Amino acid sequence: MTNRRSDDSAHLDELVETAKGLAHPARLRILAMLHEGELCVCQMTAVLELAPSTVSQHLSVLSRGGLLADRKEGKLVFYRLRTDGAAAALLPPLLALFAHGAVAGTDRAVVARLREIPIATICAAELGLAAIDVRKAVAS
Repeated sequence: MTNRRSDDSAHLDELVETAKGLAHPARLRILAMLHEGELCVCQMTAVLELAPSTVSQHLSVLSRGGLLADRKEGKLVFYRLRTDGAAAALLPPLLALFAHGAVAGTDRAVVARLREIPIATICAAELGLAAIDVRKAVAS
C-alpha cells in the first residue's frame, strides 16, 4: 500500500510541476516558440525582451515540469520541446489554442527573422532586438 501511495504522490508532484510550467504568459510564449524547433537562450531572450536571468528562470521551471530538453554547444544552451512523457501530450492542444493570438503571431515572425541571423550576432555580444533591428523588420 505504501508503494502505491508513494507512486501516486510522485505522479501528483510531477503534474504540479507541469502545471507550474504552464502558469505564466512568458512560459507559454517560450513553448510556442519552441514548437517550431530548438532555440538558444539568447534567441528567446531577444524575442521575450526579458533579462537573461528571467528567461533562464522560466526555462528552469519548464524543464522541471518535464516540458523541455536541452543541449549545450560550447557556451550556448539550446532548448527544445520534449516529445516523450505525459507532459508532452498536453502541448499540442495547448499550443493550438495559443497559436491564434496576436502575441504568438508576432513571436513567430520575430523567431523566423532571428533564425536568419547568425547565433553569434545575437548571443556573443548579448545584443537586444533593437541593436539588430529584428522587431523593426517584422513591424514593417
